[in-house]
Amino acid sequence: MSVPLRAVGALTGVLVLALAAPATAEPAGQRVRLVSEQIIGKITFQGTTVGGLSGLDYDRRTGEWVLISDDRSDRQPVRYYTARKGEQGFELTGTKPLLRPDGSTYPKLSLDTPDPEEIRVDPLTGDLWWTSEGDRLPPLVIDPAIRRAHRDGSFAGELPLPANLRMSTDERGPRRNEVLEGLAFAAGGRLVVSTVEGPLIQDGPSPTPAAGALGRISVQTRSGQLLAQYAYPMEKVFAEPVPAGAFANNGVVAILPVTEHDPHRFLVMERSFVTGVGNKVRIYEISTAGASNVKDVDSLAGAQIRPVRKKLLADLGALGLSTVDNVEGMTWGPRLPSGERSLVLVSDDNFSATQVSQLITLAVR
Repeated sequence: MSVPLRAVGALTGVLVLALAAPATAEPAGQRVRLVSEQIIGKITFQGTTVGGLSGLDYDRRTGEWVLISDDRSDRQPVRYYTARKGEQGFELTGTKPLLRPDGSTYPKLSLDTPDPEEIRVDPLTGDLWWTSEGDRLPPLVIDPAIRRAHRDGSFAGELPLPANLRMSTDERGPRRNEVLEGLAFAAGGRLVVSTVEGPLIQDGPSPTPAAGALGRISVQTRSGQLLAQYAYPMEKVFAEPVPAGAFANNGVVAILPVTEHDPHRFLVMERSFVTGVGNKVRIYEISTAGASNVKDVDSLAGAQIRPVRKKLLADLGALGLSTVDNVEGMTWGPRLPSGERSLVLVSDDNFSATQVSQLITLAVR
């Protein structure tokens, strides 16, 4: 049984590419337009609360979409959804819990509870790979993780992480809630690429309205060998919070290869939230070619390195959406009748009555 999701009418618009500091490349002309925006209502599906949709991917072999919820088993067990897209938009078709190695569901907050963020379809096996941010609430320290699951949700394995991406009891490693948000396959599935949302503690402070920061992109083999890390220059926070001193941040929430077999060119999505102002979401095209491999650099603070090159591809605030919410997921979809590539985004409503879950389809030339 499929369940249709409430849709906002199809919207269109055109965006002119522009550069954003510290980007260095030239503008690339008009390449992105908005095709549609679909709002998922506050619904239940097969006994689960639909919300917290923080990642999605498209399986070209089956035409099926997968979406992950960041529910930490607070409402129902950690889970993912499947969907199809028809004339009326996206429709949910199924949901399954993501299981522990012993076949049980994940419990509420404990040393074994993940914080799901991203999901990808393995292009070689069809299995699902998904990330957990872990947690840092001393004395509770939960390492982030990249795990594999079969389509029935059963545990299929876990990727060994670089040492500097693990939580530490001292002031090193990832910050709380700024860990593994982005995951992608590159080089035809031979490489696993991940991003942290914010800088590691030893790499410097998080972005502020006055300054950006350096995050890390990690490139590993499928067995976990770390081949490279690259410094990614995150933009500064786009506005001052209201009232002054309230929460404001910016970070990397998704990464996607520009083409399936290219190991160097990616799309990276930065999501910024400022209290009293709202969200700004921007997508950049980046290249790791020529960037310094910093996997052996203990701290990026003050280090003499070359970060990745980036240029602005899209600012969602310029596309005519009904609202720019907490957009976190990004995937290529099927080609559109026009011949353009479809780029589909999803927003995480944080299970909040004041936020919405959006499915946004862009056309990229």
